[in-house]
Amino acid sequence: MGEKESDKKRASNARMNWLRAAVLGANDGIVSVSSIILGVAGATSARHTIFIAGLAGLVAGAFSMAVGEYVSVSSQRDTERAFIAREKRRLREDPEHELDGLAQVYIDKGVSPKTARQLARELTAKDPVAAHLEAELQIDEGDLNDPIQAAIASMVSFTIGALVPLVAVLTATRSMRVPVTFIAVLVALTITGYASATVGGASRRKAIVRVVLGGAIAMALTYLVGHVFGTKVS
Repeated sequence: MGEKESDKKRASNARMNWLRAAVLGANDGIVSVSSIILGVAGATSARHTIFIAGLAGLVAGAFSMAVGEYVSVSSQRDTERAFIAREKRRLREDPEHELDGLAQVYIDKGVSPKTARQLARELTAKDPVAAHLEAELQIDEGDLNDPIQAAIASMVSFTIGALVPLVAVLTATRSMRVPVTFIAVLVALTITGYASATVGGASRRKAIVRVVLGGAIAMALTYLVGHVFGTKVS
């Protein structure tokens, strides 16, 4: 029963990590590419130029997200593995000292010394490495984040998010290009804000307001920059 519950927890954590990376990637794709597109649209009305700029932003952003996520998660995983190796070594070299340390963790949480000592012994008898990692470092050796999975999730989600402003600006008429893209992006950001709050268990309203307001400001500023400098720089 304990193993089944542990497997369920690991699967749930993996899904949560994947969803979190996907939502953040999509949000970045929407905001960054829409800002590039509207910045260029502020300077020129040439559809081809706007498309090339948006496509370049999509490709560059997707690969940048993937590489960044891979490096970040790999570094985290290497650190966690180093902690695990160190804990295993300490358990081999001085198990009694480690047992005292584990008991102290529970004492610090309010458990009586006698009960903490008994709990530490029982957990150590079952799986000493898992007991110490969970209590002292909050690490599950069998549930370390996968850098490749995180990189793929970020790349795919960034691409999906970036397609929103790219498709909007390509399908809208010349006169409606900017407002249609702006509205499409705000709708998409509302969805990602809702999803991120749901995944993280936070306030949906605050998350939506935060991402929508941030995206709107980014688009407005880049459009203004493109409009001002596009007419002054030849």
